[in-house]
Amino acid sequence: MSGVRTTTGEPAKLALSVTGLRVTGPAGPIVGGLSLEVGCGETVAVVGESGSGKSVTARALTGLLPTGLTAAGTMTIGGDTLPLDGGHRAWRGVRGSRITLLPQDPFTSLSPRHRCGDQIAMSLRGLSKAARKAAVLASLDEVGLPGRVAGQYPFQLSGGMRQRVAIAAALVTKPDVLVADEATTALDVTTQREVLDLLAGLQRERNMGLILVTHDLGVARGRADRITVLYAGRVAEQGDAAEVLAAPAHPYTGRLLDCDPPLDVTLDRLPTIPGSVPRLAQVGDACTFAPRCALATDECRSAAPALAEISPGHRVACVHAGQFTTDDPERVVVPPAAPAFASAPAGLEPVLCISGLRKSFGSHVALDGIDLDIAPGESVAVVGESGSGKTTLARIVVGLEVADEGTVRTGTSRPPQIVFQDPYSALNPSLSVSSSLRDALRAGGRSKSEVPALLEMVGLPAAYARRRPRALSGGERQRVAIARALAARPDLLVCDEAVSALDVSVQAQILNLIAELRASLGLSVLFISHDLAVVRQASQRVYVLYQGRIAEQGHTGEVLSAPARDYTRRLMASVPAGR
Repeated sequence: MSGVRTTTGEPAKLALSVTGLRVTGPAGPIVGGLSLEVGCGETVAVVGESGSGKSVTARALTGLLPTGLTAAGTMTIGGDTLPLDGGHRAWRGVRGSRITLLPQDPFTSLSPRHRCGDQIAMSLRGLSKAARKAAVLASLDEVGLPGRVAGQYPFQLSGGMRQRVAIAAALVTKPDVLVADEATTALDVTTQREVLDLLAGLQRERNMGLILVTHDLGVARGRADRITVLYAGRVAEQGDAAEVLAAPAHPYTGRLLDCDPPLDVTLDRLPTIPGSVPRLAQVGDACTFAPRCALATDECRSAAPALAEISPGHRVACVHAGQFTTDDPERVVVPPAAPAFASAPAGLEPVLCISGLRKSFGSHVALDGIDLDIAPGESVAVVGESGSGKTTLARIVVGLEVADEGTVRTGTSRPPQIVFQDPYSALNPSLSVSSSLRDALRAGGRSKSEVPALLEMVGLPAAYARRRPRALSGGERQRVAIARALAARPDLLVCDEAVSALDVSVQAQILNLIAELRASLGLSVLFISHDLAVVRQASQRVYVLYQGRIAEQGHTGEVLSAPARDYTRRLMASVPAGR
């Protein structure tokens, strides 16, 4: 029990111990020899970029690996030691009852065809109908939902309510350990805070272990007792969360922290990590981070470093542990200044002018009297909680919805183009990159011969034209989605949560790309986001929406540094600590 301690420094009772977890797929190893411990009542964060093995680890620990992947290693939970291959009979009584998974997206993890109460009751075995109903109602009450939700379908609920139903379903069996896999990634900051507070409260009541799988370093910083940093399927660093995040000893951890966008200042360019996460099978007997590390030597390229303790409970897999600084030499803070554009400059027609916009869906008023303008070359953000009207506004701007009242006027004959949130569903999986871009070029009256130029514009090699989406990373898919939008030569690009599904390093790359495109093409951007730190870096002006109305607007730095409205102040207060 090397790292699990009580507040008095005594060894804590273990809720879970994992030793030598290995996950292998058809192409070779994915996770290599991961070990971790979780104490009763303790929160352990597992962080890393996409492709690091976080979600695969979460599914291996809960016996839910997809077909084609196999696990090895052992898990001890509640005093029982079990193999992690998922086939042991004793393991079947553990999954869902002693350890359970809270997936990322409740909209897809909950069946739209079954009522919420029935889905919560699915894991309750050996109980009478009356006892199951009572357990369901008690579970809903624990997560702050009324009993009537049991008779509703997931699509009738908001995103925050769906996630509460998913939590109720995961915890109705009162497991010893909950594995939350990016459980708040898609939520706005206030809903995220509410859900995390709810989990923390239930954890305290039950003395439950919590594994928090996340790419949000602010969430890890504010919620975790200890942290495990994964890279390419191996542990890069482990230790006390406050210590690791304040003074990282592994270069990868330090570079991840550099990439996290700050909320208090605007940077000229966000730091990034060059390259991408390799597959563990490609690395062999070498440090997995060596190809992207400025400190790499021949020793790093010839042998995988052991995970060694550098202080009590703090382990690092790096021969150069601590020999770097987290101060990025290229970090340039943009000084506070007057707004670049308060409105369209005299004589220059706005690329977008919205006046008196109203939109309702039945009795629900989504937008109520919106006035908004964007000048040529300007980046404007719209922020607010889920349900505030952000996405409805974006869809009206690009013609996917029709307003009930008001006008939407563009200062060009070229229609605005949109980049959606999810790079995994935005592209047709059956089409190559070339086919997707050729179709977009054809629709814009341009030649298919321009595909290589489009790819170059978004920082991708021409050879990527032959690839299909499944062969691309999340960041590469989003670059293709941006290229597809640019095929029509728009003057206005609408980014609807375009980086919210990406980890911090890839997010930084995409935000830098959009800034470069604005500078080189004179492109205007309407940036829809719930991430205030991203908005700080990506926009010159910001509109804060609340229940379909504009609560506040102004220069982004001024609004976020000194918000005038209580609602904006509440949004700022909900941002995870440390940003």
